[in-house]
Amino acid sequence: MIRKPAVSGRFYPSNPDELRSALDGFFEPIQPRSRVIGVVVPHAGYVYSGHVAGAVYSRIELPLRNIVLCPNHTGLGTPLSIMKSGSWQTPLGQMQIDDELCSELMKVDPRLKADIAAHQFEHAIEVQLPFMQQMAGSSVRFVPITLGTSDLERLQTLGHSIAKVVQAVAPEALIIASSDMNHYESDAITRVKDHKAIDQILALNPEGLHEVVRRENISMCGYGPTVSMLTAAKTLGASKAELVKYATSGDVSLDFDHVVGYAGITVS
Repeated sequence: MIRKPAVSGRFYPSNPDELRSALDGFFEPIQPRSRVIGVVVPHAGYVYSGHVAGAVYSRIELPLRNIVLCPNHTGLGTPLSIMKSGSWQTPLGQMQIDDELCSELMKVDPRLKADIAAHQFEHAIEVQLPFMQQMAGSSVRFVPITLGTSDLERLQTLGHSIAKVVQAVAPEALIIASSDMNHYESDAITRVKDHKAIDQILALNPEGLHEVVRRENISMCGYGPTVSMLTAAKTLGASKAELVKYATSGDVSLDFDHVVGYAGITVS
């Protein structure tokens, strides 16, 4: 099955040349790139968050095998939804799903269900793919997982399962957590809330992130994927996290009354 773009022409340019040009503007000329275990990258429209995502992708080596976790914005599908085969279409071509990694993950974590509905209209993975294609071309593969649960045990079980499969099958794989930060409060409030969550990520504390997001009412849509990524990364030996870039939509829109926060973080 080929999954067609859901937000091409809205979140990012639908014209291939325009898209490549936009991506070139987001990447930074940084050498050498670092090998990392996981990242947190935003998934808003490129005009708002592309520079934050680009700052992260500019600093890392992108392997040919990747696991991409995102929140479920649509409410469709099962709580832990994986699209286990086929490809995703973007203006830059088709990107293949890593069938082997998907199969192994479903064996280790039986609560991961093969489900297309959760992915059909979801934007949070889709907007990552052009960055990855620009870096590695048609050879890059990925595992798409959409999370529609906030249950800590489920999120951590998934993280441990990812680590087990990565260790056994794809030690080079990158784990990408697609997430924006706090939504639709003032710039001042959003920055305070976001840095409470960011502090927990930088401390490699998935339980602390889960707790502070809920306690402080931080509307970080992808905290579940980030909890799973951090759990996997720690199991795989991660020892540090770095905030690469932080911004809010107000930096672009100049509307500082209702903003969305964006954080780019590497975990290694």
